[in-house]
Amino acid sequence: MSSTGCILRTAQTLASYYGLTTQTMAEHPHLATLDGRLHPAATIYRAVTGTTPNAFLTDQNMATALIVANPSVMEALRWLSACLPTQPPGDDDTGDDHLEHLITWWDETDFFLGRRPNTPDFIGLLARAAQAADTLLDIPAQRPPLAA
Repeated sequence: MSSTGCILRTAQTLASYYGLTTQTMAEHPHLATLDGRLHPAATIYRAVTGTTPNAFLTDQNMATALIVANPSVMEALRWLSACLPTQPPGDDDTGDDHLEHLITWWDETDFFLGRRPNTPDFIGLLARAAQAADTLLDIPAQRPPLAA
């Protein structure tokens, strides 16, 4: 089992136990709630570090900075992004934004589902990403390149 696969499986347990936020970032612009529910990105952070900093309750910019600064969290987000059915946002200069990809997937109505994703959808995504991380050495190029 890869370390990323272990992180993603730990996040499955956390999402099952604590639950996930049901509000969009526009409705509740924080990555955690006082009752313990977490945003999917915060679930990954907690799986890696074992903590949920206060910034996740009060300061979205600081919470985002904490997530981006942690290489293990970003690697897990990279695998999650690869398992989503859409292309991650980004450009040639900065690369793909895997965190924004997950936030957008969670906040918007999924074309394939016809509704916003829920906790079981996220747990399934975690399972697919963990299996992929354990099986593959690197994320294959599964999406065609964008037209220039």
